[in-house]
Amino acid sequence: MHRRFFLLRTGQAALITSLSLKTGLVTAFQNDDAVLLADVEKLIPRIMKESNIPGLSAAIIRNGKVIWNEAYGVKDNRSKEPVNVDTVFEAASVSKTAFAYAVMKLCEKGTLKLDEPLTRYLPKPFLEGDPGLNSITARHVLSHQTGFQNWRTPEEPLKINFTPGSDFMYSGEGYYYLQSVVTQLTGKVNPNECGSYEADVKVCATDISEYMIKNVLVPHGMTSSGYAWTDALGKNVAMPHNTQGEPQPKGHPTAVDMARYASAGGLHTTAKDFSKFIIGLFTPKENDPYKLNRKSLEEMFRPQVKLREDQKIDGASSWALGWAVQERKTGNVVLHSGGQSGFKSLTMVSIERKSGFVMLTNSDNGGYLLYNEELGNVLNRLFGG
Repeated sequence: MHRRFFLLRTGQAALITSLSLKTGLVTAFQNDDAVLLADVEKLIPRIMKESNIPGLSAAIIRNGKVIWNEAYGVKDNRSKEPVNVDTVFEAASVSKTAFAYAVMKLCEKGTLKLDEPLTRYLPKPFLEGDPGLNSITARHVLSHQTGFQNWRTPEEPLKINFTPGSDFMYSGEGYYYLQSVVTQLTGKVNPNECGSYEADVKVCATDISEYMIKNVLVPHGMTSSGYAWTDALGKNVAMPHNTQGEPQPKGHPTAVDMARYASAGGLHTTAKDFSKFIIGLFTPKENDPYKLNRKSLEEMFRPQVKLREDQKIDGASSWALGWAVQERKTGNVVLHSGGQSGFKSLTMVSIERKSGFVMLTNSDNGGYLLYNEELGNVLNRLFGG
């Protein structure tokens, strides 16, 4: 089985986003939508050209509404077919925010308890021989406090590196563990369709793709998004590119792949679709079968663990449930970035201001745009910067 990686390593903490608060740098800018958008539209093509980024899809939200949704460049440097606002990109680790939403809804319904040991939900242990497993909860997973490393390798077998709940370590394995629990509670496993992944871990197909589509994507109107490969998804998809701008093979993720990676990095989406998900975060729904109520949303965005300097990712000062948090004087901003082979993505949101953005690129060079200081200063106006 081809080895897939959905990585956002904690080692990237040194790459602190220029979108973190910079007192005094942007106070002279007019907080006017037309000026902001004009600046964005001037900067993006230039940065893409300078950084050799083939394609980008982006959306900006202000006061709970999409005020701008544009696409730039090409889906494939070989065919030169242009990106449009309906082109599908791999969201990479931004996928974790959608899965966190699904988990919080299960907790709201009482199907899963946020602070119940996950061992109580599975028929056999996720990891043998470590009693620390008995204390890992959904809260620990969503705030990256399980102690699991990001992904196991033959050189570094899966292990719990500290007492769960006592420290922070970004972990895709934690999300895989919690996804297994969600499948146990809500779905099914096909033992006749299996594959091997990192360190020869055996994974069998599940219906997690269908679960996420039904319970998160469709309720938010994300009709162009998905997980496991379909013909519809493949009709308008961006190809991944390396740092030289060369197109790379685009995998067609199967139900087995998604049984391993859906929660941690399996979402395929558009900036237009993901902006619908963001807007849903501003509008709590009481007694809704799919949408979160106010209490659940507030808990999801509440900082759970403070980050040391060596742990910080994207300028975050803490981690909530499924989201990183930049704690600012002008109000907290929640965010998540994503990076896997040939794709880089970033979303940042102010729940208080009902404003934010999502940017998806099809290049290993995408970070040069997502973390560009000049563009960051412009986008900070959404958050009172």
